[in-house]
Amino acid sequence: MFAVFTPIRKALAKIAALASVIALAGCLPEGGVSMSGGGGQKIDPKAPIPVALLVPKSHSSAGAVGRSLENAARLAIADLNGVRVDLRVYDTAGDQAQSAALAQRAADEGAKIILGPLFADNAVAASNAVADEGINVLAFSNNSSIAGGNLFILGPTFDDNANRLMGFAARQGKRSVVIVHPDNTEGAFGRNAIQQAASRNGVNVAAVESFAFSQQAVAAAAPRIAGTVNATGADSVFLTSTPAGALPLLLQLLPEAGVATASTQYLGLSRWDVPAQTLQLRGAQGGWFALPNQQTVSAFEGRYASAFGSAPHQLGGLAYDGIAAIGALASRGKNNALTRGALTQSAGFQGTSGVFRLKADGTNERGLAVATVRNNQLVILDPAPRSFGGAGF
Repeated sequence: MFAVFTPIRKALAKIAALASVIALAGCLPEGGVSMSGGGGQKIDPKAPIPVALLVPKSHSSAGAVGRSLENAARLAIADLNGVRVDLRVYDTAGDQAQSAALAQRAADEGAKIILGPLFADNAVAASNAVADEGINVLAFSNNSSIAGGNLFILGPTFDDNANRLMGFAARQGKRSVVIVHPDNTEGAFGRNAIQQAASRNGVNVAAVESFAFSQQAVAAAAPRIAGTVNATGADSVFLTSTPAGALPLLLQLLPEAGVATASTQYLGLSRWDVPAQTLQLRGAQGGWFALPNQQTVSAFEGRYASAFGSAPHQLGGLAYDGIAAIGALASRGKNNALTRGALTQSAGFQGTSGVFRLKADGTNERGLAVATVRNNQLVILDPAPRSFGGAGF
């Protein structure tokens, strides 16, 4: 988290105070995920489906997320048409060992599939505990590195955002990009995702610039980054940082250092509209970033607020998505509804943020829109696709 310079402190005060549980969901585990299992449990299509939900309800900072995930799961169950789900909720407290123990307990008590846990290390522990029993785990993490075997992740990934933006950039004639990232684990993951997406879409990575994760380091790096952009002749600069991190300073200092928004396309791996103050920054004007289908997000948030009297957490919809996918597959009346082959169907599912699908490698793909900033306002340039196979994929 950065304190901000005096000239921009007023505009960014709320940004500097932003806390992020989303980052915790992607924290790296100490161990690895088992690559065994993943076949999936068979079900009785005529009986309620036993689904275990592992959430950190008693965690000191993520308890509210856990409650929102549980509420969203129950809302999804109420929306299922002709499919019955027997939801069993287990409180992991955000603890790795407890997640493993509760996953095993859920298996012993008859669970056919597990939703959660939230944190990456918890998800790895839970999936390893039940891999030998062929139980698939749909975790709420966004960490692609843990996916595989019987572990699928539902959280939005860097890879998905990078692919959407690089594909759009290539179609707009962009050919060369400089990647800018903080020198930490999250920054490295973002850098790798952009490099792979650039290669996939025929965009040259002209250079990669990193900086230590501090305000002083960002200030010192801005002139160097500007020099690199200008020296390489890159037509784009791709920032991995978030509004809760270095993004506000970069969007202020890079234009001042000579990376003009009129001649260089700014792209962001994170959303720039949350919080909205980010849209007021000089470097944000004309920049591109990806975001979910806002119509479906708004519809979910409205239904959730009506049912529970408050807005859902930003991650709450992932639990709804998990139940929706289970329900869609089970509605076909087949006993293999929760197997790997069924979960990874190419048509995907309709979720709270639009269309999504689970991939064979355990990661996911989501339909995203491309947005820009005009006069401090968000404008959609390319709408989120409503099905797979069309524009945007």
